[in-house]
Amino acid sequence: MDLTFTLTILAAALATYGTRTAGFALIKSMETIPPRMESALNAVPAAVLTALVAPAFVYGGIDVTLTLILALVIGLRAPSLVMLGCAWAFVVAFRHLAM
Repeated sequence: MDLTFTLTILAAALATYGTRTAGFALIKSMETIPPRMESALNAVPAAVLTALVAPAFVYGGIDVTLTLILALVIGLRAPSLVMLGCAWAFVVAFRHLAM
């Protein structure tokens, strides 16, 4: 194993641990969370999901793009589990028919 590779992994692990621990300590030290901070924290899951889904939407191929559009439409009307099942069935069927 390369020393540079190992040190890079350790540095990334320490940085991840440090940021998570510092965030936890900051929140725990406050008596109440300010409204602006609470709003920012509430936006994090959507931002992370967008960061994960957007590249797949753009570069994933027609099957992935159509499935994500379908999942969005269904997700606006149905529970998450229904949306997940429908999107899974659609992409499997689309890939099967395209082959």
